[in-house]
This record gives sequence, structure tokens and C-alpha cells, in this order.
Amino acid sequence: MLGLEYFSFEELWSPMFFFFMAAVVIGYFYIIGPWRLKHEPGEAPATTKQKVMFVTGILFYYLANGGPLDLLGHLLFTAHMVSMSLSYLIAPPLILLGVPAFVWRRLFAAPFWRKFSGLMHPILTLLLFNILFSIYHVPLVHDYVMTHFMVHRLYYVVLLITSMMMWAQIACPVPEWSRLTDVKKMAYVFANGALLTPACALIIFSGNTLYGTYNDPNVWATAMGYCVSGDPGDLLTRFNGGPLFFQILDPLEDQQLGGIVMKLVQEVMYGAILAYIFSHWFKREHTEDDLPGATDGAH
Repeated sequence: MLGLEYFSFEELWSPMFFFFMAAVVIGYFYIIGPWRLKHEPGEAPATTKQKVMFVTGILFYYLANGGPLDLLGHLLFTAHMVSMSLSYLIAPPLILLGVPAFVWRRLFAAPFWRKFSGLMHPILTLLLFNILFSIYHVPLVHDYVMTHFMVHRLYYVVLLITSMMMWAQIACPVPEWSRLTDVKKMAYVFANGALLTPACALIIFSGNTLYGTYNDPNVWATAMGYCVSGDPGDLLTRFNGGPLFFQILDPLEDQQLGGIVMKLVQEVMYGAILAYIFSHWFKREHTEDDLPGATDGAH
């Protein structure tokens, strides 16, 4: 299906990355269980909701960067954009909220981290993630990152870190670290949507294919060489036509659909977050208004 039948189990599922992510999950359950009882016995245990969110976030991140979707993202631009959506718009807030506050406090308790506290300014985190994400989708930058292994890995790590920093302003896992009121969080979400729009618009409304990774056989073969066995020449022989061998849509249509998918996922995710923040703010405001003496204090 979609050409995945041409690849081996190892190429589809990236076993080493799977074991690494499994180790992360095992470490998580150790920290919130035996480690907490020994070192933080006074802290409340992680809730079932937190456990589900963390495991779901890790699963999404693995599927996007190690499962078949990762390989498919080298064949179809639309799949690539689904992978990017899972990696940086969906998985980070789930992971952030899935880790109990006492873990984050202990993790960043060292005085060393105070030197970097300025990097968590809301405006800076907003700009860092969105600028890096947008720059990545400039055609020359995208193709360079996709065809240089170490640059690719480093850029994706930096994107993950900056996405976590950005999401921490909205889905802050430690109450006392929150810098934004509910109203400011809603404005922050709107700003995120506005800053991502130009990159999506460039992709959706371009009249030409932009990325050699998905339409130039030589560029595609180089990028694929980091995912599957064999050198680029072997891949071109194995799949006559390179990326066109797997195309189920016209390359331009695939590119435009990818931009639409990214924008839709962004709108749905940010819309859900906005609804949650608004309902939380509305309930709190009305609860405060209903407190005895609240009316008298207003005069």
C-alpha cells in the first residue's frame, strides 16, 4: 500500500528508535512510581490521564519519526506534513502535560538552569519555534536539511526543543512557572496561528513544485539513502523514476494537499486549545463572581 510493500521491516519500523522510545516510556513509569516513592514520597502520583497523555505523545512522536509514516514522508509531501504536525503540534503538549509537575521541578532544579531563564520569555519562544519552522519550509533549506544527515537530525532536535518551549507557555506543566494569564494564552495561540500561515500559504498557493526531495530523482535518492539500505544509484535503479514511482497524486497536488493538511491540523489543534483555555477562564471568572463577598468587594 502506497509503496510501503517494497521496504523491509527494519526500514519501516526503525527498531533501534523504537527501543529508545520504549526505554523512555519505561523510564517514565519508573520515575513516577518507584523513584517518586523513594525520593518524593510527599508528591501526588501521576493520574491516569497524565499517563495516557504521555504514552500517546511518545507514540505519536515515534510514528512520525520512526514508524512507516517517517518513511512515507520521504515518498509523499503530504505524509511529510502529517509527520511534522504530529511531531511539533500534537506530541509536545501531550508529553508536557503527561509528566507530573514534581518531575519538571526536579529536572530544572539546578542553579545552572537560571542562566537560561531568559530563553523562556513567551515572545522569544513564540518567535523561535515559528521562525525555525517557517525557515525549514523554504525550498532550498528544506532540501539541504533532507539531504545532509547530521544537519537533518540536529534541526529536528532543535525544532522539538523549541516546540516544547513554545507549548510550555500554553500548556504549562508546573503552575508556578506559568507566565501568561488565560486571556494572554488565547492571544498567544492566535499569534502562533498567524505566524505559521505564511509558510502554509507558500506551499498551498505555489504554482510550481518547490521541493527537489519530492520531484528530483537525484535529490530524492540522497534523502532516501538515510532511511533505507543501498546507495542513491541503487535506489534509482530499484525504483525507476525515483519519487514519481510512488506518487498517487500529481506532485503539485501532493504539495498543495500537504500544505492544506498542515493548516487544518494547526487550526484543529489550536482551536481545541483555545476552547479549553476559554472554558477554564470562563469557569474561574464565574466561580470568583459567585464567591461570598465578591459583589461587595467590587464597590
